[in-house]
Order: sequence, then C-alpha cells, then structure tokens
Amino acid sequence: MAVDRLRHRRVRFEFPDDLDPMWVPHLPEFAAAANAVSLGMPYAEPLFIKAVRSTFDQIDDDLRERSERYIRQETGHHTQHQHFNDLIARRYPSTLRLQRLMRRCADWVWRRSPRFRVAYAAGGETISYGVARWTERNLAPLMDRADPLVATLFLWHLAEEIEHKSSTYDVFEATDGSKLRYALAMTVGFVSISTFTAIGTFQQLWAERRLWRPITWFRLARLAVSLAFTLIPVMVVSALPGHHPRQFTDPSYLPMWLSQYDAETDTMPMWRGSNAA
Repeated sequence: MAVDRLRHRRVRFEFPDDLDPMWVPHLPEFAAAANAVSLGMPYAEPLFIKAVRSTFDQIDDDLRERSERYIRQETGHHTQHQHFNDLIARRYPSTLRLQRLMRRCADWVWRRSPRFRVAYAAGGETISYGVARWTERNLAPLMDRADPLVATLFLWHLAEEIEHKSSTYDVFEATDGSKLRYALAMTVGFVSISTFTAIGTFQQLWAERRLWRPITWFRLARLAVSLAFTLIPVMVVSALPGHHPRQFTDPSYLPMWLSQYDAETDTMPMWRGSNAA
C-alpha cells in the first residue's frame, strides 16, 4: 500500500486482568517470544518517532506530511502494547529488569549521530516488515487457535507495518542514503532485538516451568530457524545498492483483513482465524 494512503485507525484494546499470557495455548513458546517483542515496543517505536521528527527541518513538505501519518500509526502501536505489557510485567516481574535494559539501549541509540538514528529506525522498520511477512506465511499454525483479542493486537500492528514499510526509509534516503550505515544500523537493531527477545522468552518460560522440557527447545529452534529463513533474506536484499522497500512484494492477507476496519465506528475486526475473513 502506498505511503500516502496511510490511515490512522483509532484502536483501543481492553485486556482482562485474568488474561492468560500464554495466549497461544498450543504453542506457548511463540506466545512468550511475541510477548518479549511487545515489551520492547514502548522503547523502540518512540525512538523511531523521535528520529523521524528530528529530520523535519531537512525534508520537504510532502515527505513531512507522510511522515506525520506514519508517526500517528506508530504512536497507536506502542500505546496499545503498553496496556498489554502491564499484564505481562505483573505476571512475570523479572521482565521489568529487561525493560530497563531496553530503555538503556534506546537511550544509547539516541546518543549516536543523527544519521545513525534515522538509519536505525529505517532498519528497524525493515525488520518489522520481515516479521510481518513471516507471520502471514504461518498464520494458521500460529494464530488460528490463539486468544482472539491478543492475536488482533499483534496482527493489526503487523498489518500496519506492511503499510508503512517505506516510511522511515524515505526519510533516511532524503537525509543520508548511505547503505553502509543502513546495513550497520540494521545489524545492531537485529542483534539487540534478538537478544532481548531471547531473554524475555526465557524469563517467561522459566516462570511457567517449561524450560526443562525438550519439546520447548525443539519448538524454539524450529521457530527461530523458520523466522531466519524469511527475515535474513529481507534484510540482505534491503541493504543492496539501489534497493528500495517499495520493491518488496507485500503479503496480501493481512492488508485484506485490516481493510475490514470501520472508520465510522472505530471498530477493529476481531481475529477469528485465517478462514474467517
């Protein structure tokens, strides 16, 4: 979807206090990993927003307007993930220490050069786009038996990542364009996200007394390998000279599902499985 068609969807999730944080009952390892990624959203996405806004005196009016639409989407994402994260932290208090590390990482990135910050944001959005592609390829085994409310949170977010896949890259290209810096920043982002996700996943599975089970390690390995086979090629291709994110062929199902959003009533389609759209 073109960047100039980005929509700000007014979404509000109300999570019950007794929500099971292992919201994918047949694959709790995936739930724990997704939860760990969610914990980082209130730190990564405000960083991306600040990085983009810091360029507003360097970019033209059209790009600034399109960037504002991107910012509205990102603000909605990290705000709604924070509501969910509060439940995760109450169930797994050890993740509060992890969140402090995530905050320090975001602060470290912000102290780098302005060009690195923007490259980091652009690389981070490419990683998010790769995750969205992988999720769509695995929708049925991952999500069809998941808690509908939490699944809707994640799928809404990922569908909008597909929509704005080019937004931060356009800003990066207009203000810098160094593929070397982009590749370096994206690699830093990939390493930090992978590390934090692994720590958060292990913290939750330890609390759930699942880490000693061989099936847990088998499932974690299978998920990691599967994701790598989608994500790493996306990252490598995006770092090639002359490549722009708009050249990626987008997944089709998640944008189609998201099109059911009703702007008049602010109603988000509840996820009911990949055969229910």
